[in-house]
Amino acid sequence: MDTRLMCKTLGAACLGLSMAMSAPSVFALADIIEVPSRPTLLAPENLLTDADRAGEQIVAVGERGHIIFSEDEGETWDQAEVPVSVTLTGVDFGTEQHGWAVGHSGVVLHSSDAGESWELQLTGIRAMELVIESRQEQIEELEQKIEEAPEEEVADLEWELDDLWFSLENLESDLDIGPVNPLLDVWFENENHGFVVGAYGMFLRTTDGGATWRDWSPRVDNPTGFHLNSITRITGGALVIVGESGQIFVSVDGGDSWEKRESPYEGSLFGAIGTGEVNEILAFGLRGNMIFSSDLGKSWKVVPNEAGATLNDGAVADDGRITVVGNGGTVLMSTDGGETFRPYSRDDREGVMDVVPLSGNNLLIVGEGGAKHTDARGKSL
Repeated sequence: MDTRLMCKTLGAACLGLSMAMSAPSVFALADIIEVPSRPTLLAPENLLTDADRAGEQIVAVGERGHIIFSEDEGETWDQAEVPVSVTLTGVDFGTEQHGWAVGHSGVVLHSSDAGESWELQLTGIRAMELVIESRQEQIEELEQKIEEAPEEEVADLEWELDDLWFSLENLESDLDIGPVNPLLDVWFENENHGFVVGAYGMFLRTTDGGATWRDWSPRVDNPTGFHLNSITRITGGALVIVGESGQIFVSVDGGDSWEKRESPYEGSLFGAIGTGEVNEILAFGLRGNMIFSSDLGKSWKVVPNEAGATLNDGAVADDGRITVVGNGGTVLMSTDGGETFRPYSRDDREGVMDVVPLSGNNLLIVGEGGAKHTDARGKSL
């Protein structure tokens, strides 16, 4: 698999290389946070990792800080002004004008003009500081709890305290290295309320449009810090997070609280979408594994997939067609609500990272080969 593609589909797997880099290379990470993305006519043809609609426009993000936008369903593209040069991994618009993009080095970008220009709201350094502050608060609260606890509960609480201290020490070590941990996805309800998720259990929430953020990771049962790869809202209003080692979390109160769901698949899940029906979830990931739930993840069934390629993202068209895309040019289509899928492998075999349904049953796919138009099956027009 192309190394650039791994940075999205394998979460932070490629990050081990970053963590082992020499000091000058680490400083270079900070540099590309400060260097604006360069304009290039090739931006629509280079690696793109995610796309979303901003009203009538389509906005796509990718490597080297590239963000492109189109007013004619991807027939032509313009490149946005972006203040960073890091690879961007996710984009979401809470309104037609207000959108957020996230990426490597923990960056969060905001646009208030439907994706035509962007400002930097957060970097990995500040994100790590927020998590460290949160761990320190947890430690203080737990120490107080231990002082007041019955003797028979103290031992278990002290084990929990040791885990928090261990986590804090690791976070402080990561902070010394620099802003290397990537954010992998973003979801916003409106122009104020949203979440970002990422490597090593990173999970932040804002209620003021990104002016301030709060560490939300204590709200999910993820003590090992597995990567959180995707966050989305499904039909009916529930929020769903999926990640490494089959992690699935569901919230029915707008993200205030989260419940962990048992997954029939223990490998990494890279995406989840709704099907258009209330409370239905379709999750997918490594080696083409796909699972379906009709009850907010309380029970699951495996969805057969002949393609077998890692699946990255998907979308539901207005007519109910479900499309899921993945590595090796894989495009899966379902016309029966996700019960079965018809596979198609594109001739170019380039990895597909996301898909946007267009008018007339056509699709816009983005991935290793940039942005391309296809028919409903995924065949290039």
